This record gives sequence, C-alpha cells and structure tokens, in this order.
Amino acid sequence: MASNPALRTVRAALAVTAAAVLVGSLPVHQAAADPAADALKKYTDLAHEAEALNEEHLRAQDDLSNAQGALDQANRDLAAAQQAQEALRGQVDLLTEASFEGARFNQLSALLVSDSQQDFLNRMSALGVLAGDNAEALEGLGAAVDGANDAARRAVEATDTANQTIAEIDQRKAALDGRIDEAREAYRALSPAQRAALNNAGDMSHIDVPPGQAGQALAFALGERGKPYVFGSNGPNTWDCSSLMQAAYRSVGIAIPRTTYGQATIGRSVARNDVRAGDLVIYYSGQTHVAMAIDGLRAVHASTEGVPVKIQDIESIGPVDVIRRVVG
Repeated sequence: MASNPALRTVRAALAVTAAAVLVGSLPVHQAAADPAADALKKYTDLAHEAEALNEEHLRAQDDLSNAQGALDQANRDLAAAQQAQEALRGQVDLLTEASFEGARFNQLSALLVSDSQQDFLNRMSALGVLAGDNAEALEGLGAAVDGANDAARRAVEATDTANQTIAEIDQRKAALDGRIDEAREAYRALSPAQRAALNNAGDMSHIDVPPGQAGQALAFALGERGKPYVFGSNGPNTWDCSSLMQAAYRSVGIAIPRTTYGQATIGRSVARNDVRAGDLVIYYSGQTHVAMAIDGLRAVHASTEGVPVKIQDIESIGPVDVIRRVVG
C-alpha cells in the first residue's frame, strides 16, 4: 500500500523531535583547558605580583633612608643641646661660686659695709647685675636641658622608626624573593614558543621625538629597547619599570623618585585624552607599574622579567591609574 504523504511528514517530524530530545539529554563536555594558556597566565600573574612586591620593597628602602636621616638629625640636635647645656652649666657654676665668695649680698649687708650712700647704691647696682645674670643663666640652662631631653626623645623615636622599617624591609624582601622564584619557575615551565613570544622586542624602528627635555627623556627610554627586565635593577644593562623612567629623566638633568609610588606624585596630572610624549603612565590601583608615553596610543616600558624593554599600546599594558607630566 502506498504511503500517505501526510503520514510520512508526521513521522519525519517525530524523528527529528526524538533526535533533539536525545541530544539534549546527553551530557555536555566542556572544552579541555589549554595547559599552555594556563601556564602563561600563571607566569603573568606571578610576575605582576613580584613586580608589585619589588616596588613595595623599594618604597620601604626609601622609608628607611628617611628614618635614618631623621635619626641623624636628632642625634645632631642632641649633641648641640648637650654642648649648650654644659656651657651654661659652667656659667651657673661660676655665678654660684661667686655668691659663696661674698659677691652676692642682701640689702642689709650692703648697707652695713657701705662707706657712703653712693657706695651703697653702687653695691646694690652690682648685686642687681649679678642676680640678673644668675637668673638668666639658670633660665638658659633649663631651656638647654629641655632641648637636650627633646632631642634625645626624637633620637629614640627615629631609631625605633628605622628599626621598624628595617624589619619591614626584611619581611618584604623575603616575600619578594619567594615570588620571584615562583615567577621564574613558571617562566621555565612555558613552552619554547611562549618564551620566544615574550622575548620578542617588538617595534625597534626609529621613532621621532619632540624637542625639549620630555622628548629627550623619551629618546633615552626608546634607546633601551631590547634590554632585559630584572626585578630591582637600576641599569644600565637591565632595568625594572621605575628605574628606566628615573634614568630617562636623569639623562636630561631632571631628578625624579625611584619608585612608581613616588613617580605617581610628581609634576602634574593630565587626562587620558591629553597624553603626550614623555608623560609617565602609572598602572593599577596600587600604582605598581609605569611606562612612558610615546604619543596618545603607545608607550615604552620595562614590562617584567622574561620580557625586554619594548613598545606597547598604552591600554594593553594594564589599567591606567594616573598620568603625570614631568615637564610642561
């Protein structure tokens, strides 16, 4: 018997529906994770964390230097106050000795030994001078003692601050060393292709810079392209992000702080759409990375260990926190 066309259509529709139900009931398998991508992300995350710790360690060193300066000044103040104290103490001792030898008289004794009214007045005038000198010396001695005590207190506080800073540096250094070791281990775990991509210096072509100090600082930074990044390095053959910026501006006679935190406070703030050559672009909410703008789109920076100094798009480096114009 010939098949009914309508029946064949219904049967086909039921088969499609059944197949759809069957497929929908099967477990859905997620795509397998990419080990290479995971390894690269782990390295990138560890390297960024190590860089942040490196900048914190550098800031702690600045704190130590400031604390040591405060301690040195307090010790100088203490020595000066002690010297003044000893000088005034000698003056008071002389006046006290003179009073024992009869230089200090009361009004009655002066009257009894005076030969005349004028003699009495002369003696009283001399007594007034001695009394005034003695009182002034005593007052000066008291102020010197107070000054010495204050200087000693500040010296102790500065010492405590310096010791606390040293302890913090030791802790941060231990944390930094551990994170750097982890980052280097993660780097060694990358594939040869991944390491080659990281080691690519990128655009090495000649780039014109504007005239002036900012342009010349940029020229210095561009001239360092291809050199390795090393945590905490100060150049000239290896750099970290903030040391490269500091050296670039030092090359044109401008001193800027060593750390990203310090560099985030110098000059004046500019808007993202006002960026120009030589501006310092500070990244992340913790202000732990810095690059130097080439123009409104690109910047040159020392990225992280395993990656040479190179040019990248400003936005691709990380989230921008603040932009500082050092000159102009």
